[in-house]
Formats: sequence, C-alpha cells, structure tokens
Amino acid sequence: MSSDDRRRAIGKVTSVAADRFVIEMLGGTDNFTVVGFDDLHYVARLGSFLMIPAQSEYVVAEVIGLRERDVSGGGAGDGQLDKANSAKYLDVVPVGMLPTDGDKKFRFGVSIFPSLYADALYALDSELDRIFDTETDAVPALGHDGADCVPTDATRYRNLGIGQSVVFEDYEVKVRIDDFFGGHVAVLGNTGSGKSCTVASILQALFEKPDEHHARGATFVVLDVNGEYGRAFGRLPEIADIGVKRLILDGSASEGRFRLPHWYLDLSEWELLLQASERTQVPILRMALGLATLFGAADAGQLNIIRNHMLATCITQILGDETQPGAKETRIRGVLQRFSTAEINVGHLGAWISVSYGNMAGTDEAHGYLTGDDHNAGFIVPNLKLPDYDSTPFDFSALGDAIDLALLYEEAHGNRQIRDYCAQMVTRFKALEERGDYRFLRHDAAAAGDRSTFFASLLGLSPIAGGHTKGAQIVIIDMNAVEDEVVELVSAVIARMIFRLLRQAEPRNRFPVHLLLEEAHRYVASTPSRYAVDASRIFERISKEGRKYGLFLLVASQRPSELSKTVLSQCSNFVVHRIQNPDDLSQIRQMTPFISDSVLRRLPSLPKQHALVFGNSVNLPTTFKVRRAEPLPASDDAKIVDLWFHEAGRPSVLPLMPAAAPAISND
Repeated sequence: MSSDDRRRAIGKVTSVAADRFVIEMLGGTDNFTVVGFDDLHYVARLGSFLMIPAQSEYVVAEVIGLRERDVSGGGAGDGQLDKANSAKYLDVVPVGMLPTDGDKKFRFGVSIFPSLYADALYALDSELDRIFDTETDAVPALGHDGADCVPTDATRYRNLGIGQSVVFEDYEVKVRIDDFFGGHVAVLGNTGSGKSCTVASILQALFEKPDEHHARGATFVVLDVNGEYGRAFGRLPEIADIGVKRLILDGSASEGRFRLPHWYLDLSEWELLLQASERTQVPILRMALGLATLFGAADAGQLNIIRNHMLATCITQILGDETQPGAKETRIRGVLQRFSTAEINVGHLGAWISVSYGNMAGTDEAHGYLTGDDHNAGFIVPNLKLPDYDSTPFDFSALGDAIDLALLYEEAHGNRQIRDYCAQMVTRFKALEERGDYRFLRHDAAAAGDRSTFFASLLGLSPIAGGHTKGAQIVIIDMNAVEDEVVELVSAVIARMIFRLLRQAEPRNRFPVHLLLEEAHRYVASTPSRYAVDASRIFERISKEGRKYGLFLLVASQRPSELSKTVLSQCSNFVVHRIQNPDDLSQIRQMTPFISDSVLRRLPSLPKQHALVFGNSVNLPTTFKVRRAEPLPASDDAKIVDLWFHEAGRPSVLPLMPAAAPAISND
C-alpha cells in the first residue's frame, strides 16, 4: 500500500461476509470525521464509498450503517455513552472493483475479498470520477461525412451534469449521454416532488452547452398534457442555436392549432376509436374505409368499375326483396341520391323504378340493365376484390356514407341482420361526427396537406435544397385543453406514425427521436383503457423495439404502479424522486431487482428537488440534488398563504365563463 493510501486510512476491516463488511474506525476519530492529507472528510454518510485495498485493486464498498459501542465497561452511571472510549463501526456492502492502475476502469461486482484487518480508505474525487466513469465531460467534435470539423476546436458532450451529490461534498453527478439517451428513461415520483423540473433541468443542461457544437441533431417530441413545458423551454432559442416549437391542441380546427387528419389513423386505431367488435363490426368498418375514397375520386378506370359493381349489387338486392314497391323506390332513390355514377343514377333508372298505381313496371328492365341482358353487359363483376384502406384522403362524412353502403352490400349477400349488429358502431360514428372536441380530427379532403409536410412540422424539420434540416430540436404538443380520451388518441397516432417512419428510414437509426410522455400513467396504463383507443399498445411495442430504430421514451409519472409494466421494465435508466405509496415502491422493487433495499429505503424520505439516479448511464446508484431548472415549468406549487391573506376587494385572477355562451359550431 502506498504512503498516500496509509495517510487516508480511516479504519480496519473486522468482519468479512459475502454481502457485508464491518469496519472499525481508527482511534482519534471524532464523530466519524477524519482529517485527511487533502481535506476534512466526514466518512459516515450513508451512500458514501470506501476503498479497501485487495491485491492490485480496491474493493469499493458503500456505507449503509454506522454505530458506536461503549467499550469502557462502566460509564459515569448516568446512562451517557463515553464518547472518548467508544468504538465506532461502519457497516458497508461491496459494490465493485477499481484497479489501482488509473488507466483501467471500474467494474461492477466483487471478485476478490479483503482480508481481516485490511485498511479502509476514504475515496478521492479522482476515484469517484473513475467509479462513475465521468472523467471526461467533452470530447472533440467530428466533421460531417469525413469533412473537417467547423469550427476546428468544436466539442461535443460525453457526460451531462444533472445535479450535485448529497453524499460527496461539491461533487457533480453526471450521466453518460450515450447510455442515458440511448435507452428508455423513467422519471418517477409523487406529485410535487419535482419530476417536471427534473426533466426540464436535464434538457436545459443539454441545450445550454456554452460553446460549439450545440445539440442540433436532437429531436424531443413532448406530449405535454398539463401545458407545463412551454415556459421551461421558451428561452432556449435565445441562449443557444436551438429551436423550440409549440403546437397547441385544443380540439378545435382553428387557424394555428394542431390538427390531425383523420385519414392518418390506421385500421386498428379506427377499430378502437369506434369500438368495433371483432366478429361483425370490424369487417364492415374495414370495407367502409376502403370504400370511403371511391365516390370522391374521378370516374375512371378500376374505381368506376368498383363503384358500379357496389351500386348494381345493392340495387338489385332491393329490387328482388319482398318489400312493397313504394318502399323499394324510396330506398333506391335514397341510395342513388348519396351514391351515383355516370352509368348508374336517377337519370338512367328513374323511369324504371317509378311506382304507378302501386306497381313498379320497370323492374325487369332495371334488373337487366344492372346485371346484363341481350342489350347491356351489366355492371356486376363476379369475385371482384374490394379496395383496401390505404390512408388516401377522404371527407370525414364520406365514411358515414361508406358504412351505410357497406351495410347495403352485406345485406345484398343475404346477411339481413347486419344493420342491427352494427347499430352501436354507427351510433358512435355519428356521435364522433358531431362532437366539438373532435373537430381537430375532421378534415376536408380537398384541403389535404402533404404528409411529408406534416411529418416535418412534427419532427421540427425545415425544408432546404435537396431535403430538410433541423429547425426545432424540441417540439411541444400542448394538450392541456383536451380530455384524456383525446390525449390517448393523439399520443397513440403520433407515436405509431413516428415509429413507422423510423422503421422505414434508410440507413436505420440515424435520426434519433425521443418521446417525452408527461403524466404517462394517464395514457400508458397497466390496465386496459376505459376510452376507445388504448395508447399503451403502441408504447409497449416502442419500448421493446424502438431502440433499434432510434425511437426512445422518456416516461414521467407519479404512479409507477399504474404504468404499463412492459414499458417500465424496458427502461434502462431511472431518476426517482420521493415515493411513499407502498404499491409504487413495490413496483420499483420488482422492475429493478439489482438495486439493494438500502437504496430503495431512501425513496420515501427524499426532500423536494432531490432524486436517486441509477441505470446504465451511471455505474452506481447515487442520490443528488437536481440542477435547478431556469425558467421553471408551469407546475409551481400554489402559495396558499399569499393567496389567502390579502386586502378586501382584490380582483379575482380566475375568469369565469359568460352566463350564456354562444353555441359552438361543429363545422
């Protein structure tokens, strides 16, 4: 052992077990304080590390307990402990090995155990840097496609400081950026413990890099269900060359508000939105979605053949049923009023289907015209394959007509009860068509924008010659004004669209996107959603497969026990604030079996703005005081005393709705 090691010895190992050591401190210590050759050290903080030499390495041990034992045998008889003669002990657990060679790295787990009476040393800052692998904060930047770096002295972060250690004096806690942002992250804690501030603080620290290069390639899509982050990130464009874009979703179709074209929904999302049952309603819905685009398209080619086939089949079914002629005429004219082509319309069939004196005299002519006779080829095509839904733009109201046409077509094939089976789905669609908070979804197909433009806006891209460049690194979708049902739908569709886009990208994994899920337990739940769209399905798939495509989740929640267990289990890094609920604590224990009980026992007593970080980005769990976010998110605690005790007549800050609000149009 070197002379420097001897000078920082604080005790001897007096007990060795596979999972715990006992260290008796040397005489002369006062309240577990040691005057070292470099500084004054308080060595008994729970969670601090001691170094125990073992051959050419140090065993790194974490302090989990401290105690005194009176060895004087008597005392003064007043029940007081004799501080001068009492023996002082530290209970420690081994956590890893640190080679004495400064070029070699810390490794988790212990392969060599110390001998009895081996010295225990306090840890130096340089050793802490090696333990946490945070020796180098920034490394030289690289040029694009092999070109020289501009500017030549530019750097890029390797580690990111997120706060100050509460165990090691004046020691900054850092995470390795590749490991932290290269996997899914969970930020957990009770309400008011500081989750939103932690998320804001971490991103501010990332984007407030003082010199080149800035993190221009980052993409954070923030699903902001409480409207908190607009204020927290509003100053970033002034500080660094970083763009922040805020899209507000309030359910309306107003100018400047976030809108989601309904044809961006895929089949499964339509099925969930309309709660279509698998056996009867789903086939009708799928047929209707395929048909919804037909009657708004040009009368040409295969589309016209399909339209004529559908109409001819439905009308011949009506002509051949057992209803009265008057009812037949009414039904056929109703069909032709909504659906018609150049070949099948009221002009061609009107004379044949007209009822005179209770009879429909032209039934045979109409039937021959539609199915084929000596003079006409007919329009019914045997074994015709109906079109599939391909997300082509269509008017929202056209889907209602298409559902009705699909029901008619199914009835024409003998399923007379299908309309009753689908009545609930039809009712849901009509309710959706009329609801004011779903106006953001109902688009006019004639005004349909380009899909690439929508993606560019969603991912913060700006057009340049030959492609796109990053215009905004943070895109906030503010959903504070809408209900959970809308939040689930929008979050599920956006996540699925981004996931599909990144899966199709070549080369793969070159455009990382992070989805920040604020209050994730509200729409990524462990139990099936009580609303139509269950967003947890897509997020569970992203948690399992997203990493390989460059799509990562940053999950913030106050109720880990209500979060999807699949999503939580796939998180590789955790920042945990105060958690007191036994169910939530149990959930964290189940999801993180490698964390000791001594670490988890700290969670219920963590102060505000303090957290425990563990996972792939830090070698060992550590408690820290979170770097203060400036500005803070809009999640401040109410100042009860200031707001309650004031002068008479002060104006209220809460604007009330007018007594008679004007009606809201659904257009």
